[in-house]
Amino acid sequence: MQLFDIVFYVFALITLVSGGIVVFSRNIVYAAFALLFTFFGVAALYVLLHADFLAVTQVLIYVGGILVLLLFGVMLTNNVISVEIRTGTVQTIPALIIVAIVAGTLAGLSYATWKGVGAPAAAGPQTTTGTLGQMLMTSYVIPFEIASVVLLVALIGAAMTARRHRNS
Repeated sequence: MQLFDIVFYVFALITLVSGGIVVFSRNIVYAAFALLFTFFGVAALYVLLHADFLAVTQVLIYVGGILVLLLFGVMLTNNVISVEIRTGTVQTIPALIIVAIVAGTLAGLSYATWKGVGAPAAAGPQTTTGTLGQMLMTSYVIPFEIASVVLLVALIGAAMTARRHRNS
């Protein structure tokens, strides 16, 4: 076993265990902090896959934005401590069937994807940021601009809706 494999398995284990804590924790603060480790584990897996842009985006958007917002929302709310999370509503048999279907699908896709992958190229890892930027500014500039206009319209609509409800 190589060092790369050991590092991959460590980060995969961290991601899976913290994801399990997020799902099965009864305390929302513990679940939020476990979500932090899940996001960092996914970012580390992106780094191991040489997807540097996705790794940085994962850290900036999810860890830096969404998770911090979630933690502030949880910690600044006074009644969160007394909220009882209902358990026992999950049906065991249908949940196990869905888990088996998803696990089988993921295992099949993983096998089909990785069975033909050989040794990495001798040239070393290449970064994706330069290629992605080049493609966004040349080949895919029109879809990129359309997406930015759609997001701008959604942002303006959300601001107008919030202002309208506040003035009422």
